[in-house]
Amino acid sequence: MAKTIFHPETDQIELTTVLEALSDPIRRDIILGLFEDGEQNCSAFNGLSSKTNLTYHYVRLREAGLTRTRPMGTHRLITLRADDIESRFPGLLAAILAAARAERLQRQAEDLSDALSSAKAAGDHPHREDGA
Repeated sequence: MAKTIFHPETDQIELTTVLEALSDPIRRDIILGLFEDGEQNCSAFNGLSSKTNLTYHYVRLREAGLTRTRPMGTHRLITLRADDIESRFPGLLAAILAAARAERLQRQAEDLSDALSSAKAAGDHPHREDGA
């Protein structure tokens, strides 16, 4: 018999637990991905961290009431419980998503800046044709 996956009822979702779950940037990225792309297989977020670490993050999000996990054969699909969070804490999810988007844009800008700096540094060393 399959093990039952715990999901808190909407009225059991606690603000402290939600905020603790959202304190980690990987979990905020997962929430943002679920919001933007809808239900996802667990492997959709493999680029964020190791499989073992992601499993820990999925459990934290689910037990906080932010996500719902649905077994489908050998896979598990994750859905954001946006309606439940909105009904329990109006406006919270929108604020969290806006902050997560801003963080992602900041990381992308920093990554681009780092890449440009690296490219510039590599180009600062002119090579002589004679190899010297």
